[in-house]
Amino acid sequence: MRPDVAAMLKRGFWTLLLGAVIAIVIGFAWGGWTTAGTSRQRTADAVLATRAAICVAQFMNQSNHQEQLKAFKATNSWERAEFIAKGGWDRMPGETEAHFAVSRACADGIDALRE
Repeated sequence: MRPDVAAMLKRGFWTLLLGAVIAIVIGFAWGGWTTAGTSRQRTADAVLATRAAICVAQFMNQSNHQEQLKAFKATNSWERAEFIAKGGWDRMPGETEAHFAVSRACADGIDALRE
């Protein structure tokens, strides 16, 4: 191989590599690219927020929600998730058990509503 062709190939390789690095930096910084772990976490957060909203709606749609809200206010903050679980509002339609994270997020949502 001639030296001038080898130099052009070397320069082309480094230019291509630099362009790829710049594209990756721009993509992750400003292009909205995310890793798989970040996507999974955002999905889990969105599902939890949706389930908490359903739980709050189930709590507020019952006929005696004013009395339950008074009982909720009287409950200590660390016992509120258990209060929600005992009431069954944290169970999603079609499920037999609820997750503690849903109970906690629901309690936080109801607490935000009462203020």
